[in-house]
Amino acid sequence: MRPVDIEGLVTVGRPTIAADGGFAVFATSRPDVAANRNVGQLWRVDLPGGALRRLTRGVADRAPQLSPDARAVAFLRADGAGTPQVFVIPAVGGEPQQATDARGGVTGFAWSPDGAQLAFTARMPEEGRYGTVEGLEATAEAPRRITGVRWHANGLGYALDRPAHVFVVAAPALDAEPLYTPAARVGEPLTPRAVAADAVQLTTGAASHAGVVFTADGTEILTRPDEIEADARDLRSRIIAVPVDGGPVREVLGAQAGLAVDELIVTPDGTVAFLADGVGESRVDFVAPMVGLWLLEDGAPRRVTADTLDLGEAHLTAVGDDVLVQVRTRGRNDLLRVARDGTTQPVRTDVEVVGHAASADGATIVAAVATPESLGEIEVIDADGIRTLSDFGGALAGRVVRPRELEVTARDGSPVHGWVATPDGEGPFPVILQIHGGPYASYGIHLFDETQVLVAAGYAVVYCNPRGSAGYGREHGRSIRQQMGTVDFHDVIDFLDGAVAADTRLDGDRVGVMGGSYGGYLTAWVIAHDHRFAGAIVERGFLDPVSFQGTSDIGSFFGDEYVGIDPEQMARQSPMAVVDRVTTPTLVLHSELDFRCPLEQATRYYAALKRQGTPAELLVFPGEDHELTRSGQPRHRVERFDAVLDWWQRHLPAS
Repeated sequence: MRPVDIEGLVTVGRPTIAADGGFAVFATSRPDVAANRNVGQLWRVDLPGGALRRLTRGVADRAPQLSPDARAVAFLRADGAGTPQVFVIPAVGGEPQQATDARGGVTGFAWSPDGAQLAFTARMPEEGRYGTVEGLEATAEAPRRITGVRWHANGLGYALDRPAHVFVVAAPALDAEPLYTPAARVGEPLTPRAVAADAVQLTTGAASHAGVVFTADGTEILTRPDEIEADARDLRSRIIAVPVDGGPVREVLGAQAGLAVDELIVTPDGTVAFLADGVGESRVDFVAPMVGLWLLEDGAPRRVTADTLDLGEAHLTAVGDDVLVQVRTRGRNDLLRVARDGTTQPVRTDVEVVGHAASADGATIVAAVATPESLGEIEVIDADGIRTLSDFGGALAGRVVRPRELEVTARDGSPVHGWVATPDGEGPFPVILQIHGGPYASYGIHLFDETQVLVAAGYAVVYCNPRGSAGYGREHGRSIRQQMGTVDFHDVIDFLDGAVAADTRLDGDRVGVMGGSYGGYLTAWVIAHDHRFAGAIVERGFLDPVSFQGTSDIGSFFGDEYVGIDPEQMARQSPMAVVDRVTTPTLVLHSELDFRCPLEQATRYYAALKRQGTPAELLVFPGEDHELTRSGQPRHRVERFDAVLDWWQRHLPAS
């Protein structure tokens, strides 16, 4: 595929299904270069095998949730000011009604069990900031007083002065009279209403709140408060119950449980189920978490799934007493049904399940999946088997290659699992070694645009999941804790050598290396220790653990856990400490608003290369953050691809 073919990369969001299994609704999203943004709408499909029908025609509608009676769909859409709000539309289609008018934008929502209300979280800007005072520019705002250990977040910016709070609002009636803009009167201010009902704020204070879930009786809303720590990071979570009538808050799960909680749901019998893993005595041990399914029973948490299963890229769907989960394993996300005694039953395997929903009886399951040919399709799973209902990947048919899976034995006997993608023909092809971010993440079997664009340009691409990656067990994931640049370095090099040895079409004398985030780290580490590469691309890298601590939004704990706090130990794992050994021509790619791996990581690394005479270039993307390659402006994504191909054509030309 060519860089502009990213417009064919359609992703499918988490679906929602009617309780009787009669139909499902889901959202799609894709980059649009002309609009220079991601665009998408809601779709409806009647089950078991009806045709897909576009339900809305908004610019970027997302996150649909069916009401309990399946008559309405609530979803997120930007209002006239570009702020995400909850809109509601009849499930058969029609004109959406705006349900919320939150100044800071809605971050999550849920239906009440009776469908009469919507709970939601929205950021509440501090007065005098973020446009709350007309005519007051951001540069003229008062200074921010920071007393805690964190203050900003990638993709958001400053976070401490706009906490997310919990609200509740009456759901709009589907047959209600529309709202009309009032005509102006002399001497009276014009105050048009965007919504029919005013929302009621249920939480206050400096803490943000993540997620909203109604209890089974609808009297309380479960949420996770997040308070900025004064002195040291603490990754333990709390779950609280906020009464809808405004009564006192009740703690459901305390921090003393020592768990970092992700998603939570309430099962039909009222049991609270959630995804979590422990964070150790340090309260920040997040390396290679084996996230599991937990239940709250008599006020105490009980882990249901074995600690050998990793549900770290999952969400939960209640199916009677059972729960559907996604298990991350060897580049796949399998869908499992888990009983309360911990027994599991596979539902869908050998794909990457990215979202799922089920009818009340569990007889009909709808899943959003990614495959080697498609970034997103909708499947139905029932007694008749598994059927794909969509063909979004068809937009790129004939323009992608299917990588072949490979396992190589590393120098110490450990297996290294990965893939090789090659152009058509006999070669020999120049080879590019790609390294993923994380480090506790993984390459998967889904269509990967960064690999496909390189293959179309004439390169063989080699990529693997070295030790430290997710999907291979806790020991594998923790093997590089405070040992970065050791076995992970050996694994990517040994996989490269093994891939070249296994295929004569790969030219082992013409190789390049590239990676982003942790992949940027390991790329910089590789070229300081192995000088075979004709060129390198170090992108959004974690390059200096020392300055990372005071600049990154996760700097207060990430480096401490992964490279330690002893200066000598940190230096032994720091690309900046060995930058003087680099002779490989290097392109440093970074985004201006990257708060995960801040821009200074790139500029200091680039400056060091230039000072010592190593051929180097720096490319900085304005207005982008750490997610440029996944959700950045489409034009920037195309320009990035153009720059990558230009760099390789100059330093590692392909015929």
